This record gives sequence, C-alpha cells and structure tokens, in this order.
Amino acid sequence: MTGVLPPGSVIGILGSGQLGRMLAVSAAELGFRVHVFGDTSGPAFDVAASTTVGPYEDLGAITAFAETVDVVTYEFENVPLGAAAAAAAVRPVRPGARALEVAQDRLVEKRFLSDIGLPVAPFANVDNLNDLEDALATLGTPAILKTCRFGYDGKGQVRITSAEESDWALDAIGRAPAVLEGVVPFDCEISVLCVRGIDGRTAVYDVPLNSHKHGILDTSTVPAPVPAEVCEKARAMAARVAEALDYVGLLAVEMFYLGKDKPEPLIINEIAPRVHNSGHWTLDACGVSQFENHIRAVAGWPLGSVARHSDAVMTNLIGADVEQWAELAAEPQACLHIYGKNEARPGRKMGHVTRLSTLSGK
Repeated sequence: MTGVLPPGSVIGILGSGQLGRMLAVSAAELGFRVHVFGDTSGPAFDVAASTTVGPYEDLGAITAFAETVDVVTYEFENVPLGAAAAAAAVRPVRPGARALEVAQDRLVEKRFLSDIGLPVAPFANVDNLNDLEDALATLGTPAILKTCRFGYDGKGQVRITSAEESDWALDAIGRAPAVLEGVVPFDCEISVLCVRGIDGRTAVYDVPLNSHKHGILDTSTVPAPVPAEVCEKARAMAARVAEALDYVGLLAVEMFYLGKDKPEPLIINEIAPRVHNSGHWTLDACGVSQFENHIRAVAGWPLGSVARHSDAVMTNLIGADVEQWAELAAEPQACLHIYGKNEARPGRKMGHVTRLSTLSGK
C-alpha cells in the first residue's frame, strides 16, 4: 500500500479537545507518537508525546508543526482553510481541505449534498432581511434560521414560527450570513459513522439513534429502532458523501428518519469531517473504535472491523453530571470516560458513560 506509515511514525493532530485526546490514545495503542497543535492547552495535551500552543492563523507555526510529523489530521471542522493548506504544503493532510471547505459553511454543504443527489431539507440563502422574507414566503413556517458558519450544539440558530419574527431572528444570529431551512417532520435522528481508507475502501458502523437536550447530544443508542433496509440506505448515503469528497478518515453524517412509509425516508442534516460524539460507544461496544479506525485510515493502514459485540447506550456527562463519577464507576456494565477538563461548566462535555448489554438476537 502506498503511503503506509509504520509504527513509530508521528501523527499530527490539529485541535486539543477531547476528540483529540481519544485519537491520541488510539494512536499510541498502535505504536504511533502524537504531536498535538492547539490554540490553547486542552485534554489532548495530557496524553500526547509532543504539544504546541499557538493560533491556527499563525501559518509559520503551522508549517513548523507539520515539519515534525508524518501526517496531519484534525479533531474539529473549523480549522482555518489557510492552516490546512499550510500543513498540506509540507505533509499529507487527511481528511483533505475539501471536506473542511464543505463542512464549514452550511450553504456550501447543502449545495454539495444536493449536487451529488442526496436529499436535504428545503433551504434558501439569507444575507439580509429581504432574503429572509422571500425565503419565508417560499418555504413557509415553521423554519430554522442557521448561521452559515460556526454553529454547533444548538448555537447559531433560531426557530421562526411566523413571518413577523424575521427582524428578531436576524438579530438573534447577529445578522450573519445564514441559511433558512424548512422544518421537516421526522420520527428520530440517526447518524452514520463511515470510515474510508486511502485506497478508497469504506466501512460503516451500525447506525445509532441520537437524542438531544438543549441542543446538545444526550444519548446515542445502538442499534437504532429503524428498519434494516433504511439503515442500509443510510450507510450507502454516507459512503457516497465520503467518495465524493475523496475522504480519508472517519466521517459522520447526521440524518433525520422521516418514517418507512415516506417516499424519501431519510434527509441529511449535516456532515462532520471528524470522529463524532455519536460514535463514542464504539470505544466499548466494538473491537475497533471510530478513533482507532480514523488513525488506521490516515496512516494508510487496513481498516479494522466495525462489527459490534454488544448493544450500547452512550450518555454524555454534561457539566455537573461528571460529579457522579464514583457511582458510575461502580455500576456494572458501565464504561466510564472522563476527559480531564479543569472546570465543569453548564453545557460543557466533561465525559461520557457507555452502558453495554447483550447483543440483540444473541
């Protein structure tokens, strides 16, 4: 295989959060060393062989970082494109900058998905009040107004229930460039975790059902209570996205399941070009986790099995939830992961717990 990195090679990770931490641990278990670059010290620094603190806009620092590693990857989708380009001038960056470009802008993302023939909610570009009023006249209400960039965990978006709320809605998102999305009634939200290697081969984990509280992922349950043929369709859609992006690594595709009797049972909500919160259960319910498979892919290794040996429910520990660590550690069949963050704040992901049960049908 071309571009295969042997153990002892250095994996560079842009981003110092908990996803970087779990990637670094998985890389170390495969014999790699990890150099983490972050704009601030974070959980990944505690487990990395080397660390650098600096702004992502400092292209000289990014170049110097890239020169110390053999391949560069990232743990979050808002890495500046300039930083990715600077790193790519020195070392391979996997996934490539195209995935960042698409995922960083909701309008670009919607158009990309539509162009490759995948279903998305009705949408319209909104740059000003006139655009929003025209879009509402076309799409109707209720609708969701979302900033094109930098929204996550429910931030950067507002629900509009009547056209009279237009001016207020724009103020609520800081009058930033936005996308208006028509509300699509759905039964549940699922996600697909697809890993693609440098040779173009793909593997897709079982589909989890996701539930949210206050816009933040609360639980991911696998298997999802969705018909098998719908899950298979979801896997194929995610693989199509990965192929169109010439993607290398773990890609998460969030979808709405509208119901098996609908002409189109699945609508893509958004993509995340990285390991994903809804895939944390793979650490304990699979022989090879999403984190290990991402490292395998970016290092050019064969992909590991995505088979599940247990059913699982992953629950995020948000803010003060982490204070239950002693009870959770004593709970049978509960696998506890704490991210080592210094301060528990409301809305902050401090860890997660995955509760395992016997594989369905066994």
